[in-house]
Formats: sequence, C-alpha cells, structure tokens
Amino acid sequence: MSTEFLKVAHAAREAAAELAPLPRAPKDHALRVIADALVAHTAEIVEANAKDVEQAREQGTAEAMIDRLRLDGPRIEAIAEAVRDVADLPDPVGEVVRGSTLPNGLELRQVRVPLGVIGIIYEGRPNVTVDAAALCLKSGNAVLLRGSSSAYSSNTVLVRVMQEALAGTEVPAGAVQLVPGLSRDSVKELMRARGLVDVLIPRGGASLINSVVEESTVPVIETGVGNCHVYVDAEADVDLAVEILVNSKAQRPSVCNAAETFLVHADVAGAFVPKALRALAEAGVTVHGDAGIAAYGEVVPVTEDDFLTEYLSLDIAAAVVGSLEEAVAHIRRYGSAHTDAIVTRSQRAARRFVSLVDSAAVAVNASTRFTDGGEFGFGAEIGISTQKLHARGPMGLPELTSTKWIYTGEGHLRASAGTVISGSGA
Repeated sequence: MSTEFLKVAHAAREAAAELAPLPRAPKDHALRVIADALVAHTAEIVEANAKDVEQAREQGTAEAMIDRLRLDGPRIEAIAEAVRDVADLPDPVGEVVRGSTLPNGLELRQVRVPLGVIGIIYEGRPNVTVDAAALCLKSGNAVLLRGSSSAYSSNTVLVRVMQEALAGTEVPAGAVQLVPGLSRDSVKELMRARGLVDVLIPRGGASLINSVVEESTVPVIETGVGNCHVYVDAEADVDLAVEILVNSKAQRPSVCNAAETFLVHADVAGAFVPKALRALAEAGVTVHGDAGIAAYGEVVPVTEDDFLTEYLSLDIAAAVVGSLEEAVAHIRRYGSAHTDAIVTRSQRAARRFVSLVDSAAVAVNASTRFTDGGEFGFGAEIGISTQKLHARGPMGLPELTSTKWIYTGEGHLRASAGTVISGSGA
C-alpha cells in the first residue's frame, strides 16, 4: 500500500479509538460546529465545486449528472441542516440491546458499540461526503471517504473544512479522512485494507457495488441496487393500483426504490392495464411489455435484459402473470431483494406475498418509494442494504454499530464440569 494511503488509514484507526468512548454531547457539539463551518466556507466550497462542474462538462457528462454534482449556497445550507438533524438524533452507542441476570448471578448485557473505521466508496454527489461523515461520527466511527474523481476538488475542500472544524472539539480531526488519489489504485487500497478498515459500504450503481463485493478483502455491506416490483393482484382495487404504480415509478425515477417492473394478474389485466398504460404515458414513462401487456396498448417489446435492468429512468418493464406464485417466482428470478410491493384487497394474498417475497422491504398497498430511512422515521441513512448479514433495509445510526457482551460477577468461577463456583460475595 502507498505511504499516502497508510497515513490516512492509520490516522483514522487512531481516531476511531479516541472517538468510540465519547458520550453523546461532544459528538453532537462537533456536528453542529461542522454545520456552521460548512456555511461559513460556502464561497470556498462553491469555487472548488465549479472546477468539478467545468471538468464534467468538458468530458461530456450528462446534464442530469452535472446537476447531482453541483453545489451552491442553498444546497450547502441544506447539507449543513442535514448535519444538524443528525446531531438531534438519539445516540445508539451504549444502548442495551438485551440483558438479564443469569441463574448463577452473573449480570449479562449486550450493548451497541461503534464498528470502528468505515470506508465509504461512492459516486457523484459531494453531499454524500458530508452525510456519510456525519452519520459515522454520530455513531462513534471514523470514516475513510473515497468519492468519485468527478467530485475530487469539492470533496477535498469539504473534508478539509470538516477536519478544521473538528480540531476545536473533543472529536479527533483524524476521524474524517479523504482517501488520496484519483486512480482506481486508491480504491483497491481501500478494498484491501483488512485490519485497518472494519467495513466497506459502497454507494452507487450496480457495477460499482459488484466490483467492491467481488474484489474487497474488507467485509462489505452491500447497498443500493433496486430492481423493484409492483404486483397487481387479482383482487386489487384497480384505481388504487394505478396510483401506486405511477408513484412508485415516476415520482422520482432515478433512485433505488423506484419501481422498475410491474406484474399484473391475468384476471385483472383487462381492467388494469389500459388505465395503467394511459397513466404511465401521461407521466412520460415508456413501458417495455410482454405480449400480455401489448394486447391492451402500444408498448416496446420486453426482453430478458429489460427484466434484469435497474433503469433509473422513465422506463418500466411489465408482464402479465397467471398467479401470485408466478409473480413471486418472477421477482425471485429478476429482482434485487430491495423493495417489492403487492396491491390487493385480499388479506390472504397480502400475507402470502409477504411470506414468500424475500426482500429487504415488502410493501402492501403502498408505493415502493417509502423504503427510505427518513420515511421510516430513522432520520438520515447511509444507504439501503440488500444483503442479509448485520443490516438489512434502510441503514440508520444503529446499523452503523456492532455489539459487545459485558458480564459482571462477584468472583464467579467456572468449574470444569460446567457448574459455577461463585465468589464469597455471590
């Protein structure tokens, strides 16, 4: 590993040890100091961001991506306010998850503790630099940030502003670090830093996430890819189903909890599909449908790849199915285990769907767009986990912690036969 990477990794490791035992008050104070510093340095941040935006334009980057990259005064104020919101959230560190007094008198507790050093690999938006840092600091973790090269100037200034702000607080400035370098080598160093980094969280498209999962020797929490489905059951309220589908797809199509496929039971297709096609067309959505869908209107013929695609655009795949079980089989084959929804008036069908669909979130008569930490009442989130280990679904502050077991005795000794010899005071 390069000297530059080892320097920031060791600094984060040392800072994590100092940060972990801090109580809530100094962490909250540090976050509010960071928020104020971001606002105070708005002009400097905007100037650095302008360089990134200019470079993106020169490289022919799409305007939608440039908009995600751009920072201005109101956006920086919003980022700062989000940091203040994190400061207001409950501190998960030290929370007793469970506990009891054992028959032998030992007092047993399982408590939340920080993960340690968290590496974040992400694309595009420089606001993630601040959001991720705030969440990690609040949960007692140091963070190594590796954003995309397209936002390197912005991220460099943002991290420096945060470090300078922390220098006047009890939170060590080394707890927020930017991984140096613009090449893929710096990403590889972060992915291979087992022993220095405790967990990696990739945020971005499928190719980024797959690359990190497949190449990293550091444990990874997989987030983000959302091939989400809306299944319209035979006993659905058709008008309600249309509203839920359009909201799931078109309310904000470029996010991971937007619907990418809808499935409709053959028994209700005649009533539902024509209305759905009209509503989706009005919303600007292009439907890639199978023969069952095409029987009710003009669509683009669907392909196998369409069913596998996370469009993140005003496109949606569609198919008619013969049963709830066929819909579930389709979701299991093509879905990403993010969010899948059923629209039905049948409690039996709803229960069946919920029990069979193995996704991080399952919605009943509601839009897929609700799978979000803010919507769930968690406050800010680091991402949405689609794996099964440690964390699943929207990841708030508690998901950025692990646990440790603490047991307290009074001279308790364990005998070789499995019985307990207690101390004189037990």
